[in-house]
Amino acid sequence: MPTTRIATVSAPFDRDLEAGFARIAGLVAQARDAGAALLALPEAALGGYVSDLGGSAAPPPAFALDGPVIARLARLAGDVVVTAGFCEDADGGPFNAAVCVSGDGVLGSYRKTHQPLLEGATYAAGTTFDAFDTPVGRIGMQICYDKAFPEVARTLALDGARVIVSMSAWPVSATDPHPDPAQDRWTRRFDLYDRARALENQVVWVAANQYGSFGSMTFAANAKIVDPGGEIVAATGQTASMVTADFDLVADIDAHRSGMGNLRDRRPELYGALTRPALLPV
Repeated sequence: MPTTRIATVSAPFDRDLEAGFARIAGLVAQARDAGAALLALPEAALGGYVSDLGGSAAPPPAFALDGPVIARLARLAGDVVVTAGFCEDADGGPFNAAVCVSGDGVLGSYRKTHQPLLEGATYAAGTTFDAFDTPVGRIGMQICYDKAFPEVARTLALDGARVIVSMSAWPVSATDPHPDPAQDRWTRRFDLYDRARALENQVVWVAANQYGSFGSMTFAANAKIVDPGGEIVAATGQTASMVTADFDLVADIDAHRSGMGNLRDRRPELYGALTRPALLPV
């Protein structure tokens, strides 16, 4: 059966756009040489993330979805499908956004909907979750804190996504960091969310993350690929690197769904509380 090789990375990106594009060019070439059809880059891969989440940081540079920066990314992608985070310049923005491109241009885009701490002081929030078709199949995208909300991944899976790419600038704990970043409580949460979202939706989950430090944040790294059973099949650990994994995106996912079909066996008529405001203190 046909298989699709998927690649994801943990890599550092900051305000130096030219250096970022040089790094992206190398990663695309590495993915292509490895036979990957899909490459996931982190949140804010074009221009970097905010330097802190205290609300006073200068925003990153913003780029139009139909402008020259995204067109340049598409040219670099060529025959590889590439997802990357960027700050989108658009009416009502700027938005913390993600784009999926190939040499054919923009295949899909997304604006982050859930904002941690004071991220809302820098970015406006998105309002929609949509899967879209690509040469590797139907995929969905989300960004960082979105993975803490199971409704996001479930909506994308119900819209037909068999691959969900989660791009992050996920840090280790700022208040009580562990000496070993792999054991940090925020790293453990990152990993748990990735596994849970893959398992409950029986999808291939592709998590990219920033590496190193930027401003006040140190990132958890550990980009990974999770199979539809929630098992991590490839991970970078706390290194700047790329990993790959192979899937038959029809047969492998159908096999997981043929018995315990988490999407098939839903009872949506019982879930009205999911759209009501929380009764608990927030």
